[in-house]
Amino acid sequence: MKRTLVLLAALIPLPLAAQAQLTTSAEKTAAQSIKAEDLRAHIGFLASDLLEGRGPGTRGDALAQQYIATQFQLLGLKPAGPNGSYLQPFDLVGMTGHPETLTFSNATERMELRFHDDFIASSGVQEAEAVLQDSELVFVGYGIQAPEYQWDDFKGMDLRGKTLLILNNDPEDDPKLFGGKARLRYGRWDYKYEQAAKVGAAGAILLHTTPSAGYAWQVVQTSWSGEQFELPASEDTPRLQMKAWTTDEATRRVLRLSDVDLDSLRSAAQRREFRPVPLGVKVSTRFANRVRRRPTANVLGLLPGSDPKLSREVVLYTAHHDHLGVKDNAKPGEDAIYNGAVDNASGVAAMLEAAEAFTVLPKAPLRSILFASVAAEEQGLLGSQYLAEHLPVPPGRVAANVNIDGLNIHGRTRDVTVIGLGKSSLDGPLTALARAQGRTIKADQLPDRGFFYRSDQYNFARLGIPAAYFSSGMDFIGRPPGWGKERREKWEALHYHQPSDELGPEWDFSGAVEDVRLFFLLGAYVARTRELPRWNKGDEFEAPRLQALEALRSEEAK
Repeated sequence: MKRTLVLLAALIPLPLAAQAQLTTSAEKTAAQSIKAEDLRAHIGFLASDLLEGRGPGTRGDALAQQYIATQFQLLGLKPAGPNGSYLQPFDLVGMTGHPETLTFSNATERMELRFHDDFIASSGVQEAEAVLQDSELVFVGYGIQAPEYQWDDFKGMDLRGKTLLILNNDPEDDPKLFGGKARLRYGRWDYKYEQAAKVGAAGAILLHTTPSAGYAWQVVQTSWSGEQFELPASEDTPRLQMKAWTTDEATRRVLRLSDVDLDSLRSAAQRREFRPVPLGVKVSTRFANRVRRRPTANVLGLLPGSDPKLSREVVLYTAHHDHLGVKDNAKPGEDAIYNGAVDNASGVAAMLEAAEAFTVLPKAPLRSILFASVAAEEQGLLGSQYLAEHLPVPPGRVAANVNIDGLNIHGRTRDVTVIGLGKSSLDGPLTALARAQGRTIKADQLPDRGFFYRSDQYNFARLGIPAAYFSSGMDFIGRPPGWGKERREKWEALHYHQPSDELGPEWDFSGAVEDVRLFFLLGAYVARTRELPRWNKGDEFEAPRLQALEALRSEEAK
């Protein structure tokens, strides 16, 4: 009941007196500058074969950066990168190499899994070779340590040198735990690898199923094959030798070497009292790993605010410009370029259109607006992580983050899907702005996917910065009930992280235009309203926000 009341309160817009004014006539006029043909033009270039899929550190990546920087310059935005540049350069460590087989053995038998069909794996160390030698396989449930839920899947067991078999997602049977069906950060793959490394494991294998991951095995195959990227590792950061995924069917074959079946393990993992289960199986592999540094960059453009004091604060817009590059093992005549038109050339196009709308205003907003096209999102939110660690202003001076990751290409909707609805005070003005468009706000309609923790706003939320991440809904005008969900699932099955994610003449931008205008108007409202957005009381990101604001007050008091 308490959470229900919080959600209801978040959906009720603030009184207009408290809001100042929801929109101004100048903002309404500026919003009309956002047009379908402009979105299509930006996407057409960024998703063209010329850019070769915008893989991190490639020529296509550099071309995308230069295009975006040029657009910022044409709009009159100020360079916000170091040394008077639009680019915020940083290095990635690219690693190419994988084991062809994983060998599993008990006292009397051994068996092998084959790369690609049975498992996907890459090195966890930024070194020339990765090795597992007779590493004991231990099932650790979901691999979660969450004190706020009195949950610890490791129970203090010594797991140094072991290889951990881990369930994807988080427990969902009890609605009081981990958000029930809604996926939290504990369900993310990167969290599980990090936890495995922290307890000293040598390897970690995530057990993939389409329901637990939110995507099919083919997405694992395309996303985690080829060169993998990380930020340069610090010497004191614990590392795994191997990070892997395996299919449900392959895992069952491995467990034939043990006395435990997978279904009983899954059942046991749903309870707090679960303890790690040594499986009596050893894991071995050894593979070469080509390691090289690759330069990339975020692209930063600033529209300075008009208020002498509030202009020190910024509203941060983000969209990632990278995608997956070119398929390594393409057959002759096969389309090998991951163009990434929806994901996320469309988001960058939306950000550029929002930026143009701000420049159309006769006077800049009170707060400054920082536009950031970030790199290497597909590799684990790396560009936004680097930006979060190297913000041009302290985190306490970032009023809010508006993140754009993919646009609606199917037409107008009656609803707007807000990822993370109920988390912050941004819900109020967002609800009112959508209502002014004749649309209603809905919570994440696919809560089991954990979208809030899968895109760039997560890195800023971790600093305490209130984040708005939303997209069009699924109730499409002129379409029968269920059509939107069906189209979404079909697109994910056929095009998500596939070469077929390309701009097509059939794309309907009418709904996208409404969404981009909403992105613009929300940022304009925040930039004009003196009161800072806030996380709702008790939210997981409230504490870092309070710490960031206190740090700012302490610094200003000196």
